[in-house]
Amino acid sequence: MPKVEVLNIKGENVGEIELNETLFAAEIAETAVYDTVKNQLANKRQGTQSAKTRAEVRGGGRKPFRQKGTGRARQGSIRAPHYTGGGIVFAPKPRDYSYKIPKKMRRKALYSVLTSKVNDNELIVLDELKLDSYKTKEANEILNNINANKKAYVVIAENDDKVYRSFRNIEGCNVEKANLINVYDLLRHDKLVITKDAINKLEEVFI
Repeated sequence: MPKVEVLNIKGENVGEIELNETLFAAEIAETAVYDTVKNQLANKRQGTQSAKTRAEVRGGGRKPFRQKGTGRARQGSIRAPHYTGGGIVFAPKPRDYSYKIPKKMRRKALYSVLTSKVNDNELIVLDELKLDSYKTKEANEILNNINANKKAYVVIAENDDKVYRSFRNIEGCNVEKANLINVYDLLRHDKLVITKDAINKLEEVFI
């Protein structure tokens, strides 16, 4: 089992923790990670884009000029796609981009990313994360103490309004409950800051 040191909010080493092999020592599956991120981004798309075809554009009901005798190419409507103000060829319409991928693939991708965080020394384990008040300044100090840059993904076991509100004002920093973490957010943050309780929660939910 992989072992990492446990820090307190002052950045002091207060012990060591053994990490679960399933979560933090898995085989890296790059294809599963790619497919999962692609799926998450697709599911986030609103799909509200819309443009009008030549059948929907206003006007153009009359033939612009007679068929023969003008020396010009024949035209049936001034709302054809090649005219200014004409319709759009294959115009985009509102659609649902979301789709599903297998649960086992999502799990494999999550295990892969968590393992890579350990391998790349991007995992920081805290014994606990408690704040006495709503202070972004304190949150900044904690990140500095544990050598986590501003782009940190803070994972806690349960809802903590003081922690959430204090860290959310830091640009690039996000706070999430352990049971709601996802592959895309893990990848786009430089450091994973997680409490011991949150690690236990991960084992309960994702194994």
